[in-house]
Amino acid sequence: MKLKGRVWVFGDEINTDLIFPHSAFRVSPEEQVKLVFSDNRPGWSSLVKPGDILIAGKNFGTGSSRPGAVLLRRLGLACMVADSINGLFYRNAISYGFPALQCPGVSKMFEEGDIAEINMLEGTVTNLRTGETRTGNKLSKLMVDILLAGGIEELLIQEGYMD
Repeated sequence: MKLKGRVWVFGDEINTDLIFPHSAFRVSPEEQVKLVFSDNRPGWSSLVKPGDILIAGKNFGTGSSRPGAVLLRRLGLACMVADSINGLFYRNAISYGFPALQCPGVSKMFEEGDIAEINMLEGTVTNLRTGETRTGNKLSKLMVDILLAGGIEELLIQEGYMD
């Protein structure tokens, strides 16, 4: 599973309240997407194009279990890669079908607008402008199957465990 796209860079300790702000709870899914990161980067969601990639620092997704990964997926991001990802957020991302990869040092590799190439099976991240490559945590075959199906619920439906 290889992905390539334009990069958006975020820092350390990006919590789920920033990804999925409180103001997004009582609006439609279409409106929720417009509010992603609206508290710390107003208007950012309107700049994102399908296939873009989010690069972040340490402890991405810390906080509550708000389904921030769902909004990032609905926004059209191809995936996210961070120096480290909060465990609950990481599991939710994969379960919701949003590719996420941990790769220590990745946040120092990119400037916004760079193009990243990511191989989820090998765990490699390459900056196509500089040629720098780092290796992070590889995804298991089962995790990739979940992502390719569009999430764990979709995989269970495809395999006949759910209607």
